[in-house]
Amino acid sequence: MLDSIIKFSIKNKLVIGIMTLLLIIWGVWSATKLPIDAVPDITNNQVQIITVCPTLAAQEVEQLVTFPIEQSIANIPDLEETRSISRFGLSVITVVFKEKVDIYFARQLINEKLKEAEEKIPNGIGTPELAPVSTGLGQIYEYIIHPKKGSENKYNAKDLRTMQDWIVARQLYGTPGIAEVNSFGGELKQYEVAVNPNRLKAMDISITDIFNALEKNNQNTGGAYIDKKPSAYFVRGIGLVTSLEDIKKHQCKK
Repeated sequence: MLDSIIKFSIKNKLVIGIMTLLLIIWGVWSATKLPIDAVPDITNNQVQIITVCPTLAAQEVEQLVTFPIEQSIANIPDLEETRSISRFGLSVITVVFKEKVDIYFARQLINEKLKEAEEKIPNGIGTPELAPVSTGLGQIYEYIIHPKKGSENKYNAKDLRTMQDWIVARQLYGTPGIAEVNSFGGELKQYEVAVNPNRLKAMDISITDIFNALEKNNQNTGGAYIDKKPSAYFVRGIGLVTSLEDIKKHQCKK
């Protein structure tokens, strides 16, 4: 067999030369199309289901959240492995599919089954959510936002965090290939209501009343519209909290 190949190569030098040239061209073209990653992602084809269950112990999380979800997804096709972790206030289920399954198709299958699982989970315990399409090896870039030289006193840590959440992150989300942007550090803008237990007791008001008052008085409502040709006036009720003064105006009703 080997002698025949050698004899054919000697007698047909032109054919062998052309085939060798074509092979080189094909190899160079393939090298330009080959995806090269500095840190290859060796994670298997998986989808994670995360459920936050505040105040529940690990045993209740396993019984009321993890087990119903695992039962609902057990008959999904091309399922390779299912493993879970139940901790205090947290349930994490990792569903591993075969490599031939498209990750977005796998997430769609999981989403359909989660609708069934949510009916088995008691109300108020937690809502299962899918983790982003990324793995522990998917973090590729870190950056820091800081004021330009000479503008250090113009922007504080709260302003920089607001810029990150509302300007930089929103622009990055539109970039192809980016699945998630994690923000940390700085001062997150928020309003905190600090209650005095003694004054609440004196006025016969509970913490639940405070929560209900804040929730009911922090929303916008829409109505119909008044047609005054050529214009139309829309009826709206503005109630979203935008300042500390708005929070002070909240009233608790017994």
